[in-house]
Amino acid sequence: MAGRDQASRIRLDSGDGYLECDPGGSLDPVSKRIIEQLQQDGRRSYAGIARAVGLSEAATRQRVQRLIDDRVVRIVAVTDPHAIGFHRMALLGVKVDGEIRPVAEKLSALEEAEYVVICGGQFDILVELLCEDDEHLLRTVDDSVRTIPGVASTEAFVYLRVAKESYEWGTR
Repeated sequence: MAGRDQASRIRLDSGDGYLECDPGGSLDPVSKRIIEQLQQDGRRSYAGIARAVGLSEAATRQRVQRLIDDRVVRIVAVTDPHAIGFHRMALLGVKVDGEIRPVAEKLSALEEAEYVVICGGQFDILVELLCEDDEHLLRTVDDSVRTIPGVASTEAFVYLRVAKESYEWGTR
């Protein structure tokens, strides 16, 4: 059941507790604490999260499911690329002639593309590529990226070492 209270917040009945968010997309403090718990350990039990945030286990389970259903969070396994055979990562800057979105859609369809961003600045699109080795990266750039209609130029920034990778940025 959804309705607005005087503070112009939307209350979504999620069973034992309400998931509150304002029309701008802000989450209530309990939902933020749940997200922080999951960012620390995506396998944390509902009972453990419930203790940390002060809800029942059932209410916590419902809130987590609502966060998943509303696409606020995704719970995934993050792997070490080197451990599973991907020894070359690169950020590829792409300059586009013409419409950017169709090029971004084609880049997003590449198996090697892990992250595709339309951006401002020197490049129109940034693509994070995950490849087995240098030869695989070269084939991807030459055969798959540069052949996309609208791609004017590319510049590869090869990762030598990832100094920081974090998924605990909180909810601010």
